[in-house]
Amino acid sequence: MKKDISIPAVEGVYVAVVQEFNEIYKTKDWNAYIINDKQVTLDMILIVSKGYSESKETSLMRHKLEQLPAKSYAKIELMQDNVLQLNNSFDVTFFESNKMFEKKFIFSKNSINEQAFQTIPLMKIKGVLKQ
Repeated sequence: MKKDISIPAVEGVYVAVVQEFNEIYKTKDWNAYIINDKQVTLDMILIVSKGYSESKETSLMRHKLEQLPAKSYAKIELMQDNVLQLNNSFDVTFFESNKMFEKKFIFSKNSINEQAFQTIPLMKIKGVLKQ
């Protein structure tokens, strides 16, 4: 049965972590975003995130977006500084043209930092990108 299920490869969908200035608290916050760089709208996006290491694990965070329009992005969550020292995993599942897609994006521990910055597609700001 399992061999009969085909889940196509994900292209044009990314997860990025960017550092943004928080006007209210006057702090630099790390925020995770999902980016749809495709020409089509994504439906029913489910994101499960967690941080983990050999000795620590965060709670699972679950996020849902009804739709993510073509060539757009949406904030997933705020990432606290102490979570950046862990591996951070984002399991993304969505539907495109009634087909289910799934991909795991993993940021290795301590890989979210200013030295790893690159220009993020569509957002036109610097951050850490996983494709």
